[in-house]
Amino acid sequence: MKLGIVGLPNVGKSTLFNAITKAGAESANYPFCTIEPNVGIVAVPDERLDTLTKMYNPDKTTPTVIEFVDIAGLVKGASKGEGLGNKFLSHIREVDAIVHVVRCFEDSNIVHVDGSIGPKRDIETINLELIFSDLEMIDRRIDRTKKLLKSGDKKFQIEMELYESIKAHLESGKPVRSMSFDQEQQQLVEQLFLITLKPVLYAANVSEEDLSSLDSNRFLAELKEVAAEENSEVMVICAKIEEEIAQLEDEEKEDFLEAMGLEESGLDKLIKASYKILGLISYLTAGQQEVRAWTITNGTKAPQAAGKIHSDFERGFIRAEIVAYDDLINCGSYTVAKEKGLVRSEGKEYVMHDGDVTLFRFNVS
Repeated sequence: MKLGIVGLPNVGKSTLFNAITKAGAESANYPFCTIEPNVGIVAVPDERLDTLTKMYNPDKTTPTVIEFVDIAGLVKGASKGEGLGNKFLSHIREVDAIVHVVRCFEDSNIVHVDGSIGPKRDIETINLELIFSDLEMIDRRIDRTKKLLKSGDKKFQIEMELYESIKAHLESGKPVRSMSFDQEQQQLVEQLFLITLKPVLYAANVSEEDLSSLDSNRFLAELKEVAAEENSEVMVICAKIEEEIAQLEDEEKEDFLEAMGLEESGLDKLIKASYKILGLISYLTAGQQEVRAWTITNGTKAPQAAGKIHSDFERGFIRAEIVAYDDLINCGSYTVAKEKGLVRSEGKEYVMHDGDVTLFRFNVS
């Protein structure tokens, strides 16, 4: 999974990126501090892996990972080359989802590129640049399809109608993710690699003082209103606090979070929210050699899940031997779970569930 962190300059993007990846990207108080996108790989925290590691004592434990890309602060006119221009819009096309950091606090010591705090205006600035970039892509596709129409093939007429409806939607100032498509249209749209089709998670960056009085934060209320219209998710973070948490050892983290009245870190919240908007789950494999988590799309069938490990597993799939994680832990061992009839043998049509502890049987001749 690859997440792109975007936002206007000086909204806390790089501070948040540093905190969640410990990558040490520069985060100075001036626009365009991030020039090349910073990339950080983060292990997904999963307590189930820790428990299975104690149970199996494997040679190694491998969590699933998320790649975070900190993209340069976009400004008005980026799609036309302003600021750092189109180069950085191309980086956004490569991610699975967008984490849009929006500043929701006032601080006279931190410069705002527009001179004042305004979540709705800030979001519109970013969205318009992404829309303009997508309009360029769709115009190119329309020009190409016009030439293909001369062949008389009806499928090109259907494609042209779809592209023109997308163009009209973009021209009305709305992202493509707010449109509805049937299955055939969805396949065509995905081939366009449109930025505004990607799911967005808004990260409201608040001050430390605001954490105890979120209900009275008018900037947060404004952001939630915009997100509701788009059917997007909002999570609240304090990038400054996340930066402090990143410096602590695991035990100190828990004490710090408790003292701040927080249930979990921003990274944990961000990962859960990202899995939700992308429709992802994790299944687990456990044995003497390795305990590991594998990320798949919710609704994936057993053979395709096996293919995440190796293509041979999918090609020669026979069956999957599965025990639910909770059942395995309650039994204390795989052997006891099997004796109790809790290890199931599932075939090619089985749809995987989050937390399935799985052993794939396959044969490739």
